[in-house]
Amino acid sequence: MVLVRYYRIYQGSKLIEEGYKNFEWDFVKEMRNICLEETDVQALQDRNISQEWIDYRQFLRDLPQNFTEANDAADAWAEYPIPKW
Repeated sequence: MVLVRYYRIYQGSKLIEEGYKNFEWDFVKEMRNICLEETDVQALQDRNISQEWIDYRQFLRDLPQNFTEANDAADAWAEYPIPKW
């Protein structure tokens, strides 16, 4: 899961609107929590978790501390390389 703020709206093949959604911290944190829950299987003690997964999950946990604006956090999340399963 990745948060992407950029959007385009088409009517047929004609572009009628494009821009960036604004996210609030509550939404970013909710999506982050869902993503962490979905990736908990990667962090089970009986599995060997890769460093990429450790780093990605730490990045998600640190979003509120590392960014003052929710939109900046969402943009950084969209650019972060998500590990392969």
